[in-house]
Amino acid sequence: MKKPVKSQKLFSKASQILPGGVDSPVRAFQAVGGTPLFVSRASGATIEDADGNRYIDYVMSWGPLIHGHAPPALVKAIASAARRGTSFGAPSALEHELGDAVRALMPSLERVRFVSSGTEAAMSAIRVARAFTGRDRIIKFEGCYHGHADAFLVKAGSGAMTLGIPTSPGVPAPVAADTLLATYNDLASVDAIIAAHPGTIAAIIVEPIAGNIGVVPPNDGFLPGLEARCRAHGILLVFDEVISGFRASAGGAQRLFGIQPDLTCLGKIIGGGLPVGAYGGRADVMSKVAPAGPVYQAGTLSGNPVAMTAGLWALKNLKPALYRNLARRGSALAAGLADAARDAGVALQVNAFGSLVTPFFTSAPVRDYQSALAANTKAYAAFFHGMLKRGIYPPPSQFEAWFLSAAHTDTHIRKTIAAARAAMKDVKKAS
Repeated sequence: MKKPVKSQKLFSKASQILPGGVDSPVRAFQAVGGTPLFVSRASGATIEDADGNRYIDYVMSWGPLIHGHAPPALVKAIASAARRGTSFGAPSALEHELGDAVRALMPSLERVRFVSSGTEAAMSAIRVARAFTGRDRIIKFEGCYHGHADAFLVKAGSGAMTLGIPTSPGVPAPVAADTLLATYNDLASVDAIIAAHPGTIAAIIVEPIAGNIGVVPPNDGFLPGLEARCRAHGILLVFDEVISGFRASAGGAQRLFGIQPDLTCLGKIIGGGLPVGAYGGRADVMSKVAPAGPVYQAGTLSGNPVAMTAGLWALKNLKPALYRNLARRGSALAAGLADAARDAGVALQVNAFGSLVTPFFTSAPVRDYQSALAANTKAYAAFFHGMLKRGIYPPPSQFEAWFLSAAHTDTHIRKTIAAARAAMKDVKKAS
């Protein structure tokens, strides 16, 4: 591999213009050290950096690219849409066509509103839930990420009933105080909060498959337990399926687990690689959204025709064979990473769910935020750079999911496992 000379020069220039040199923090490589790679092009399952190095990519734009980078048919559809106009600021048929496609896959979304990001979707869904219930408080789970709106940037105190406190300067303490923190996969922590704040909780928002502390699947009974508690206490259940939506299955995690959330937040795959988010759910709840109702939310580029076209193409190409192949290759990758660590004598737990994989450098099972924090981030950093120099691009953070796509082949998986075997030896030497 060539030294990242051009990437270093580009990062130096970017750092004089963009805060930290990037437009999203994890891209800066601060969790693993070194200079971030600047990508110049991508195709299928591979990316190429500014220095001409090629990598098998497992970031895949953090999940949207379930069909791979720049599928020719998608690029053709986007180009055709762009020639007709990139944005109208007026309705087009593409919006309700994509809405129909979403509703066919996720029937719980009786009404859908398109936005431009997952953050907008989650922020708007919570606003609607508060308006519908007339309550202010929400429950979220430690380690579940729902974007960077003020209400979500909180951390737990000493226990489940401790009110949230800001984890980012600029978040007003009164806003954070209405966000109550529970433990993922722990229904008792939810019960304690509901008991402590009766009749004041508008919504429980959860990633049905946690993906922002690395991959952490739900325990048996956890999601049905949340649904039952919401029904019993007049609380709205909000599924954040920005990651799991159309990746866990064509119908998202809600179809797999047989849950009927009141509201759902979507992003990533729904835009086919372009900036699209959506929120939707019960018709009576969504009737609160302007102009049908009094809850205001708007967006200049929401539902723009190029993004809607990309989303339609992405959803129409979600076939059963795609999910079978993704699951098979995801399982093979997870097993290969585990075997490589065991043979090298490196402590590793591999969590996987379909096309989502995370290797945690710890000897204990990872089931929630606290157990994820026990992972050895220095070991992951050594592993990351070991993989990078062998032509594999995993996420530059221990606490992120690896994403597979339709473009990944069995050969890619074998090459990745071979690189992991060598990288694990690097980790062992560094420890």
